[in-house]
Amino acid sequence: MVPIILGTIVLLWQAALIGYTFSLAGNAADKAARAAAVGEPCGAAAAEDLPGSWSLGTVDCGGGDGDLVTVDIGLNTPVLFPGFNIPVNITAHGSALRETTP
Repeated sequence: MVPIILGTIVLLWQAALIGYTFSLAGNAADKAARAAAVGEPCGAAAAEDLPGSWSLGTVDCGGGDGDLVTVDIGLNTPVLFPGFNIPVNITAHGSALRETTP
């Protein structure tokens, strides 16, 4: 019975880490889009509030159409503990209205 309980705990912990990574990716994408909307570098804004154990996988400040700025962020997925990341990205999309002229 102990292996089943421990296995369940490990799976629940991994699910919590993935959920937290989704939350961090969404926040980073929103911050990067806001920075790009006012003409600041979006990569630095995306990494600004990330905890040290989470690392950016991809940052795409693609621009957007007209007045809309879009940003796609990918964070590397931690396995069992933060800092031991695998190169599988959890992605998030952020957008904001452009506040400067392109």
